Amino acid sequence: TARRNMYKNYIDHDMYPQVFATETRMVKWLHQLWNGPAGVEPYGTATIGSSEACMLAGLAHKWNWRQKREREGKDATRPNMVTGGNVQIVWKKFLRYFDVEPRIVPLRPGNYRLTAEQLDKYVDENTIAVVAIAGQTFTGEDDDIKGIHDWLDAYEQKTGISVPMHIDGASGGFVNPFLYPDYEWDFRLPRVQSINASGHKYGLAPPGLGWVVFRERKIFNEDLVFYVNYLGGEMPTATLNFSRNAFQVAVQYYMFLRLGFDGYRRIMKHTLNNAIALREMIVKSGYFTIMNETQRIPVVAVTLDKRITNFNEFDVSNKVREKGWVLSAYSMPPDAEEVKSLRIVVRPHINRNSA
Repeated sequence: TARRNMYKNYIDHDMYPQVFATETRMVKWLHQLWNGPAGVEPYGTATIGSSEACMLAGLAHKWNWRQKREREGKDATRPNMVTGGNVQIVWKKFLRYFDVEPRIVPLRPGNYRLTAEQLDKYVDENTIAVVAIAGQTFTGEDDDIKGIHDWLDAYEQKTGISVPMHIDGASGGFVNPFLYPDYEWDFRLPRVQSINASGHKYGLAPPGLGWVVFRERKIFNEDLVFYVNYLGGEMPTATLNFSRNAFQVAVQYYMFLRLGFDGYRRIMKHTLNNAIALREMIVKSGYFTIMNETQRIPVVAVTLDKRITNFNEFDVSNKVREKGWVLSAYSMPPDAEEVKSLRIVVRPHINRNSA
């Protein structure tokens, strides 16, 4: 599949109609996987990783907010976005590149996720969206998605201001549906208007693939769609990148067909079990304290026990690098900077022996 599609330009729908059909089917399947409402036209696109997917979702929310404000005759010059300090760097890029005021809720030692408790200081009529994470970079935990959703419901009842949510499911988007089918993190929550995920993380596709899916067609602002006829037939395009390789989309499609729901569930369960086994071994060593109380996705995040003072997490990272293993070590974001962390992302090919 990869070899056959390697030299195809994904954007040329006229010359490669099957690639476009494949992408359209994937969007429909992801909309179903993430419990999108029935009877609506699903809309989304393949992207170059979650970064492009986040940018497109952020732009859609910015445009929707601005046009609503203009219709109401209100000031539309000061958009802001609310996220937790645990967000991936792409959101900080989006805020700077597209001129949106960052409202970043700080973390604190022992709580490394966005919860509803501080939102009243950050959300207002200029908030284009609240971004919550399913499977965050630092500890693998989910933000309190349901709690944030309920707070925004109460906020709307009190003020009349409706603030949408975007779920950054870069890591969790391909884990939650298979391992926790009853867990409501997705389009089952009415305020969730868009979700992104990385095909190349737990989607099991080669690097360079992300997905953004909207609750329904009208969420992605029509003014962001360009109709071009420059490659043959007229076609809509709504991506930041234009030309790109088609093989990742084809491989993702193949994996969905080849593995099916049960295959993905089996792989995710196996990977999570290996992460839990690794977590137990690391804690049993006596050197480390676990950071993520809930082990939702296959990420193991630890910090050195406070009694250890003669070396730190960065020393551990450097030492294992001598053995050829790259282990992420970093200081946590504000206001938890004094906490240092080691993180292991357990991929499906890491078996018990490697662990």
